[in-house]
Amino acid sequence: MNSMQEKFTLLRENEILLKQNKGLNQEKESLLKNKDQANAQIGALTKSLEAMQKDLKDKENMVQVLKQSLENQRKDLSDCRAEISSLKMHIAGSGSGNNMVVGDVNNIQSQYLERYEEEIKKLKMEVEHLKEKNIRAPEPSNLVGSGNEISPTDDTAIEIHEDRGAISNTVDVALGAVQDEAAQLPVVQSINEYADKHEDTSPGLLNPANINSASESNNNFSKQNDGQQEVGSSLPVKSDSLNDEAISEKTGLGTIQILADALPKIVPYVLINHREELLPLIMCAIERHPDSSTRDSLTHTLFNLIKRPDEQQRRIIMDACVSLAKNVGEMRTETELLPQCWEQISHMYEERRLLVAQSCGELAEFVRPEIRDSLILSIVQQLIEDSAVVVREAAARNLAMLLPLFPDMDKYFKVEELMFQLVCDPSGVVVETSLKELVPVVIKWGNKLDHVLKVLLSHILSSAQRCPPLSGVEGSAESHLRVLGERERWNIDILLRMLVELLPWVDQKVIETCPFSHTTETTQAMLSTSLLEMYARGQVEWDAFEWMHVECFPNLIELACMLPQKEDNLRSRISKFLLSVSERFGDSYMTCIMLPVFLTAVGDNADLTYFPSSIRSRIKGLRPRSAIVDRLSTMCVLPLLLAGVMGARGKQELLAEYLRKLLLEENHMENPPTKHTPEIINAIRFICIYEENHGLIFTILWEMVVSTNLNLKINAAKLLKAIVPYIDAKVASTHVLPALITLGSDQNLNVKYASIDAFGAVAQHFKNDTIVDKIRVQMDAFLEDGSHEATIAVIRALVIFQLTSMPNATSDLMRRRERVNAFCEAIRALDATDFPANSVRDYLLPAIQNLLKDVDALDPAHKEALEIIMKERSGGTFDSISKVMAGAHLALPTSVSNIFGEGGLLGKKDSTTDPSSEAASSPNTGAPSPAEDTRFRRIMLGNFGDMLRGKGKAQEDGQKQ
Repeated sequence: MNSMQEKFTLLRENEILLKQNKGLNQEKESLLKNKDQANAQIGALTKSLEAMQKDLKDKENMVQVLKQSLENQRKDLSDCRAEISSLKMHIAGSGSGNNMVVGDVNNIQSQYLERYEEEIKKLKMEVEHLKEKNIRAPEPSNLVGSGNEISPTDDTAIEIHEDRGAISNTVDVALGAVQDEAAQLPVVQSINEYADKHEDTSPGLLNPANINSASESNNNFSKQNDGQQEVGSSLPVKSDSLNDEAISEKTGLGTIQILADALPKIVPYVLINHREELLPLIMCAIERHPDSSTRDSLTHTLFNLIKRPDEQQRRIIMDACVSLAKNVGEMRTETELLPQCWEQISHMYEERRLLVAQSCGELAEFVRPEIRDSLILSIVQQLIEDSAVVVREAAARNLAMLLPLFPDMDKYFKVEELMFQLVCDPSGVVVETSLKELVPVVIKWGNKLDHVLKVLLSHILSSAQRCPPLSGVEGSAESHLRVLGERERWNIDILLRMLVELLPWVDQKVIETCPFSHTTETTQAMLSTSLLEMYARGQVEWDAFEWMHVECFPNLIELACMLPQKEDNLRSRISKFLLSVSERFGDSYMTCIMLPVFLTAVGDNADLTYFPSSIRSRIKGLRPRSAIVDRLSTMCVLPLLLAGVMGARGKQELLAEYLRKLLLEENHMENPPTKHTPEIINAIRFICIYEENHGLIFTILWEMVVSTNLNLKINAAKLLKAIVPYIDAKVASTHVLPALITLGSDQNLNVKYASIDAFGAVAQHFKNDTIVDKIRVQMDAFLEDGSHEATIAVIRALVIFQLTSMPNATSDLMRRRERVNAFCEAIRALDATDFPANSVRDYLLPAIQNLLKDVDALDPAHKEALEIIMKERSGGTFDSISKVMAGAHLALPTSVSNIFGEGGLLGKKDSTTDPSSEAASSPNTGAPSPAEDTRFRRIMLGNFGDMLRGKGKAQEDGQKQ
């Protein structure tokens, strides 16, 4: 006994230790996961830090360049100030002599005015004095000598400033002005003018001797003046032209100053729609004004000229900015225009932000290369994050314009990240612009197609993998499927579109890198069977070609195995890509490469002789290894095989052969292989999305309908029900209904009951009177059989809500439970669909509450599921559910006319008969209250009552039933 106890003790301790070991292993795995996450975060932070350090270094370089430029400008400014000071001193020295002469003249005039009479008397004496001066005047040579004595000073001044362009010209002008003023001294003129005015009092002035002496004096003075002009003629530029230029320049600067001062005051009083007419004036002022602060103010006015500019106004402003950038050069564009763009990034109006986005790409041409991939790229990156769709679209377009101007590839990975961000934008307009304009430019500029494709497939798979599983039950097929959110579904769809857009680039690279001699220009012609045979020998590497079937197809198969059955749009997108590959690469590639890959993926045998031995093992690895994976491949990969591979042009015979194998041949075998019929039916339903497959499907369906095999007939009914949403009324009348009527007339009850659900599906989708009448007749036949199973099938197909409001008249608990279970299954299936809110309130919730009343017949699991549905659909509380009218004790209708007749539960017309009289006329049948009758008169699955618009039987006939 003791040994047994010790053994039990040891076993218990062992179990405890095992549990502890298991817990420690779990903790270890958790710690390892945390470590991986931490390492990933550290890696991401390291990359971010490196990018920030690089940007900081770029900005520091830009600051150094700007500082150097500032120092150069300061040096130039100091030189100009020194020249201006020298000029002022020279002008002051020249002006002092002029002032002395003018002062003498003023003194003479003032004495003349004060001593008027005395001067008249002494006039003759002065004229005689002048004669004597003329007699004693020096020789012309002496006069020239005196001029030569002055000239060295002038030459010295010229030599000092001959290396100063604009300032030396100003000095020359000043010298010329002084000489002109000296030549025009009004001494003799004032005397002559005075003599003319006082001719009567001084007749002596007019005598010939005086005139001659005066003219001689003037001639001598003019000779002296001519000598001075000859000396001045040795200057490099004529004084007259320089004087004109100086005056013109001074006038222009004055005009620009007036314009700069007036524009900010004028702009607010100009109508907004006419302000663009001020642009030439603003541009002229910005371009020519010497003060940088004034230019900044005017540039700010340029960008803020119109509060919310429209497309045409933005175009005019952008053209003005581009013209200004051409004229002012790179440095001023960087220091004056780009800062204004940066200020507008966060403006409250999207039109202003849009103006910046549209101008970045155009201004990039007029700045230095290192600014394009630093400052301008930063502006575009900010605009990509903008909340306005039009701004993000313009940012995408201008990023495409900017890339060819980048000096190097240093920012490639940043640009690639921005490209994927724009491609996955929630706006379709931004996506279209990115796919059509940005993606081709990035591929051409970066020349990294392999990397783009690798990142693209990674994004596609990660978008699905981060979604929660459809089921939490490990080991089930549903646990592999993912519940896609709206954003993830959008991203996958867009990335698949991008994959299609990149297919021509892949095609071109396959041609360019082909290691075998070829002369064709198309992949379809190049990839012949003989070339594929050479490829299969494995003697050369052809990575661009192998990417498609080694990387792309397996990744798409992995993605498909995560998509639930309702994700038909994404499955269609994958199928379209596969069809594009078939069309571009040709029939040989589809037959020898594509078809074996997907046949292997669904578990069928395939010929792998055209694959090199090095990759055959990878293709064989796609084969399902377990029953769960086999079911998953049938559910998810088989639709792609049928629609995307065998659905290629010219492959109808191959598709028909494979479908017959799936639906007919395997079911005729004595021991048919284990296949998943619902998944196969769903796959065939999927290819019915493409109308060109309808004829082939109905041909096979009719073979199944007329077959003697019961399984084929039942599967035919299920398949007919599945394809109803993808056909029109004509096909339903000519193909579907005849097949269903044939199945509904079958002697086997399982076949008959299977056709009832298909009839219900047809009734839900078509309002055609002919179709509805045929269904009414067939439903009458089913109900008149009196079979309990047929009645249950009709309930499932047609009248869930109305019949749930009827208490069970039967006392057989088993039959009640069967009916309630049928209702519960139908409601749970309906809950998985997109149901309108008003229908949930008026139909679904009352039906659930009616079922919850029959506690004895309701299974506890169903009860819990119904309560959960009620809680979710009613907003979390039962109090928010509308009170349901108490149902009357009605017997189960024995004819469809009781349901669809004019006086029936779901008749065409509302009942106007008094409830009491109805009860009196049919005492054995309890009538519903008027409120209940009005509320549930047309309640049917999928709003069936609204679709059945045919005439019902009369109310009296219904009562007789």
